[in-house]
Amino acid sequence: MESNSKNMSTLPEESLEEELQSEEPQQPPLPSAFASLPQRPPTQSSLEKYAPLDWVGYFDEEKDISIPDSNDVFHVYMAGTEGPVIFCLHGGGYSGLSFALAAGKIKEKARVVAMDLRGHGKSSSENDIDLSIETMCNDVLAVLKEMYGDQPPSIVLVGHSMGGSVAVHVAAKKTLRSLHGLVVVDVVEGTAMASLIHMQKILSTRMQHFSSIEKAIEWSVKGGSLRNLDSARLSIPSTLKYDDSKKCYVYRARLEETEQYWRAWYEGLSEKFLSCPVPKLLLLAGTDRLDRPLTIGQMQGKFQMVVVRHTGHAIQEDAPEEFASLVLNFIARNRIGPHGVEIPGLRHPLQSQT
Repeated sequence: MESNSKNMSTLPEESLEEELQSEEPQQPPLPSAFASLPQRPPTQSSLEKYAPLDWVGYFDEEKDISIPDSNDVFHVYMAGTEGPVIFCLHGGGYSGLSFALAAGKIKEKARVVAMDLRGHGKSSSENDIDLSIETMCNDVLAVLKEMYGDQPPSIVLVGHSMGGSVAVHVAAKKTLRSLHGLVVVDVVEGTAMASLIHMQKILSTRMQHFSSIEKAIEWSVKGGSLRNLDSARLSIPSTLKYDDSKKCYVYRARLEETEQYWRAWYEGLSEKFLSCPVPKLLLLAGTDRLDRPLTIGQMQGKFQMVVVRHTGHAIQEDAPEEFASLVLNFIARNRIGPHGVEIPGLRHPLQSQT
């Protein structure tokens, strides 16, 4: 119980000094050498500063996609009306709203769909802790089939962290005929495999309970997991649920119960990434994260790599405008249109490589 009480402890609040001063009778100001300086503006309260933001205005609509012959229902956020579909897959513990700020920019040139993976966000499934790579791949393919039938538009898969692994595995299957691009965000096999032994400790030492959604948003920013306050205000609420028994907010995703699947997310990921027969972009928050196969692959020109400076792990949240520009430039560079790779005189790339 001690650890729970520690986790429930409040974060540093704004100073009460100004409130106390405001309750005292106002005295005429005394002459001062600093009398010409403007009065200090009132401090914005914690409640207002960390209040949740609505996704409306970034995405255009949300939908529940029911999978036939199952009780699985996957929640998606959608934006844009033209161009190829940028299909976004979030990392473990995040949600589709992780891409909200970026979607607000990308939708000007392309369509965006951000999916809540099973056990996350507003999605519901028969087994929320079955985060095996095979199950998550099947979920993505099932959602795409329900949304677009047998003639899906041109699709660019974008995946962050765990979602990047799912995107690579889906692409490596070579069954999604309309796939024309792959963007992987800050996940590399070597670094990911090395960090697995620390994951349970990381999960157990993070704040577990929050008295309010505002406190969770505040903690995510002050704790450094997210560096963009607006993105945190958009995405953090969807990662939580209210626990009636504990009378507080807890994490929606039960990641600590999924350890048996972690190794398979990343084992062999670099070779799979390199084998995907579509244009590829790897976005990293640091240069030290390339392993040997990717270093060789980059030297051979098998994929484009960009290091996005001054961000944390969630590049799409910390630098959404730069992230959106990189994705749109990738689409333009590879001439990915709404119906495929529209390069006159060239065959469909999948037809020529399978």
